[in-house]
Amino acid sequence: MDWRDHGILLTARRHGETAAIIEVFTETHGRHAGVVRGGASRKIAPILQPGAQLDVLWRARLQEHIGTFQVEPLRSRAAAAFSGRLALSGLNAVVALLSFFLPEREPHPGIYRQTEQLMDLLGQDEIWPLAYLRWELALLEELGFGLDLTRCAVTGTTEGLAYVSPKTGRAVSAEGAGDWADRLLPLPPVLRGQGGAPDDEIAAGLRTTGYFLAHRVAPSLGHTPLPEARARFVDQFTRRL
Repeated sequence: MDWRDHGILLTARRHGETAAIIEVFTETHGRHAGVVRGGASRKIAPILQPGAQLDVLWRARLQEHIGTFQVEPLRSRAAAAFSGRLALSGLNAVVALLSFFLPEREPHPGIYRQTEQLMDLLGQDEIWPLAYLRWELALLEELGFGLDLTRCAVTGTTEGLAYVSPKTGRAVSAEGAGDWADRLLPLPPVLRGQGGAPDDEIAAGLRTTGYFLAHRVAPSLGHTPLPEARARFVDQFTRRL
């Protein structure tokens, strides 16, 4: 049996003397692994870089087998990824989180398309952190942990929303928070798609999305902690504040 798709290379590791095992996030077949014969060769190895856009043909005798990939490059993102530390750490964070969270062989076309768009912004350091924050919000939604930031969970108001409940993922107004404010997560305007998205708001937003990824999604899947690549990206980004 076989199928053909296009996708984003997440990981590649040497297998034996000449082959490589790669993991690709494809649009219609999800996160999928397979063997690339000759993947360690001088001809193919440079193609197998994280973030690369590939056309892949997967073949196996049975569906449950790991199978083999034939790969053709569609778009390399190596130059953009190595344009600076922020771009490289951001790329590493994205591929690490996708490998960590997405079930194998389960399609997620929505987050796939948003990931492809995010990858195409690599190297544009002025806009990439905001795009990445929106991608994490979309990832939470895709994994069933979307945040409800439309109205206060306590008072029902849509005004003065300043916090997010770490228990429910719902917005809380300054009035509704009361004495519990110091136990809540920040809700900067950027998380609601408002304002000019300054870096300090993006950093606050990443603190909130990071909490739910680490303390809600990861435990529900039975594995923690989050990949270190995310923390390295956040650290790299906050250094410029």
